Amino acid sequence: MKRFSRLVACAIILLLPLSSVSAAAPEAAALFEAKTVAERDSALAALEAAAPGDPAATYAAGAGEFFTALEILAGGLHRHGFESPQSFMLPLMRLPVPDNPDPEPLTYEQFRAILVAFRDRLEKSAATLGSVPVDADIGMVIDLTRLGIDLNEDGTIAPDESAAAIMASLSGTGGAPADAALAFRFDRADGYWLQGYAEFLMAQADFWLAHDFSNTFDGSFHMLFPRAKLPLQDTLVPLDGGMGGGILSSEWRLADFISLVHLINWQVIEPERRQAARRHLMEMIRLSREDWKAIRAETDNDREWLPGPQQKGASPLTGLEVGEQQVQAWLAGLAMAEDLLEGRTLLPHFRIADKGINMKRFFDEPKPFDLVLSITGPAIAPYLERGKVLTSEEFNQIQRQFGGAGFLTFALWFN
Repeated sequence: MKRFSRLVACAIILLLPLSSVSAAAPEAAALFEAKTVAERDSALAALEAAAPGDPAATYAAGAGEFFTALEILAGGLHRHGFESPQSFMLPLMRLPVPDNPDPEPLTYEQFRAILVAFRDRLEKSAATLGSVPVDADIGMVIDLTRLGIDLNEDGTIAPDESAAAIMASLSGTGGAPADAALAFRFDRADGYWLQGYAEFLMAQADFWLAHDFSNTFDGSFHMLFPRAKLPLQDTLVPLDGGMGGGILSSEWRLADFISLVHLINWQVIEPERRQAARRHLMEMIRLSREDWKAIRAETDNDREWLPGPQQKGASPLTGLEVGEQQVQAWLAGLAMAEDLLEGRTLLPHFRIADKGINMKRFFDEPKPFDLVLSITGPAIAPYLERGKVLTSEEFNQIQRQFGGAGFLTFALWFN
């Protein structure tokens, strides 16, 4: 469980990358070791200016743009008094945003604006990383204790805002990980990995933004922002704040989580965003294939973030060693996901034996999204077709190749 928690922590913050780099891009050290936001932003601007003619600067700038996107999200959450529910049921809501004793009121429009800013910054990062030449010789060393983001918008990047501290908080270890587990050397393959995660997060943001989720916000988001003057704060939030513990240990937060699920009945207002979400997922699949192609071509074994089968030794982060069977199973999983997103294979539904859900049409021909009715059946009826339906045995066959650590453990790591 501890290994899984470390991986989930890593996946949620998605590596807040690169902290110490080679001499090829001297500005990058200032970027990833900055102690203030002003210093960091100045270094990032210099890297962006140098990027067109310098692959290492481009790579570092794309990584910097990625983690500043996370800072945009974390800062927006902190500004309005976000309180993490500490639940695996809401994994992206486990960010350890510091307490804000005087939060600003939050409206639905402001929350959408935070998501838009987060998503647009990720798009810039993906474009920058995508412009790094395929054959670029990249070697940037990570030190997660020297890299951080400004979680509380005070203009400084403190030790307790470092990537190491954030990961420790998310994994529940109660302290920073050992130094031996923090040194990684990022190469060209890892650029595909980070770009793929940017696409994954954009897909999530675009899916939300494609819909009007104002009823969900008004009826349940006081669970996440209990002092931000949301409509039902005075009625449903306990006078003492009721904080502490996760959803399952708090009656009022559990009730609000049930409300949240019930209120996910969203009208489509920006259909192009729902279509874009599928394209982002398809691009993530393409980048994962490029990542593994580059990893398997590597001949070194130097502090690998994501090692290939030829790079022996357990990862200091996960304690796992990657074998050929895991890589082959992962590539098979990518093909399966691509077939689903392209509508070549249909997603099964437990109530329907002779048809499946065309996921391409789900994204490209968007209709109102009702979570409960999707689970029970009525909301997915418009997307049902006859054809090749994915079977549980096909998926289980892939899962078995990952052994005791499990498919999800590797998936969080592999992207």
